[in-house]
Amino acid sequence: MVTVADVRALARTLPRSSEHLIRDRVKFRVGSIVYVAFSRDEETMGFGYPKEQRDGLIAGEPDLFFLPGVSDQRFNWVCCHVARLDHGYMTELVTEAWRMVVPKFLARQRLGS
Repeated sequence: MVTVADVRALARTLPRSSEHLIRDRVKFRVGSIVYVAFSRDEETMGFGYPKEQRDGLIAGEPDLFFLPGVSDQRFNWVCCHVARLDHGYMTELVTEAWRMVVPKFLARQRLGS
């Protein structure tokens, strides 16, 4: 099972990433753009994800992924149940969410291609 501490450890290695506590919710962002956020109880995690691909992600693993609340569906965002997420998958999702919000040159420096 993934925890906030696991995401924090990864986020600390990502350039320009910072952690914030906003309304009792842990959020990770680059500048003012949030790329990962936990629910208050830390049981769910939202993360940046392309809108045009999220229906496929959710359909592929409906027990793990779900849409955010109606007001947040306009954003590039999807949510997951943290208890069902393994560490490798979390690393991929958080890193790709971070990649969406940083300049391309910085993502290439960190991740290649």
